Amino acid sequence: MAQPSVYPSFPVGDHVSFMEYAIEQARKSPPAGNKFCVGACLVDEDTGKVLSTGYSLEYPRDYKGDLGTTHAEQCCFIKIADEHNLPEEAIGQVLPANTVLYTTMEPCNERLSGNTTCATRIIRLNGAIKTVYVGIREPGTFIKHNDGQERLEAHGVKVVYPVEHLKEKITQVSMAGH
Repeated sequence: MAQPSVYPSFPVGDHVSFMEYAIEQARKSPPAGNKFCVGACLVDEDTGKVLSTGYSLEYPRDYKGDLGTTHAEQCCFIKIADEHNLPEEAIGQVLPANTVLYTTMEPCNERLSGNTTCATRIIRLNGAIKTVYVGIREPGTFIKHNDGQERLEAHGVKVVYPVEHLKEKITQVSMAGH
């Protein structure tokens, strides 16, 4: 079983600090013209504790060893799964009651690699994540219209854009390498 990492806490409801932390994660993603640099963090909304983090291409393969890129949200989930020795789709069993996800870009609902989408990964946790805080919508660079937000909302997951003033900064980091 993997050792849990030490993550920071921020004041409860401090969306700017959580999103800035997600942006820090996105900056770790290797820039490339064929992907976005996205960062994410899972947070216990009741305490302000960051539970795990992730960024695009943090892992060279997905959790099951399939070829293809790993997305930021997926990497957050893999870390929780490893920490608790669970399959990724079962991490809802160990997440705090009010776990939220901060991500610099809207969760995907289509993957050119054919891997499981981030929207599906969130939905299959059966309500363990009730709110996703998003920095920006996914640009139509690779997928003409990402309907991740619509799909999440149709399954009862609230999608909120709490940091409009960071949109330009997030876009710049996301598009590194383009």
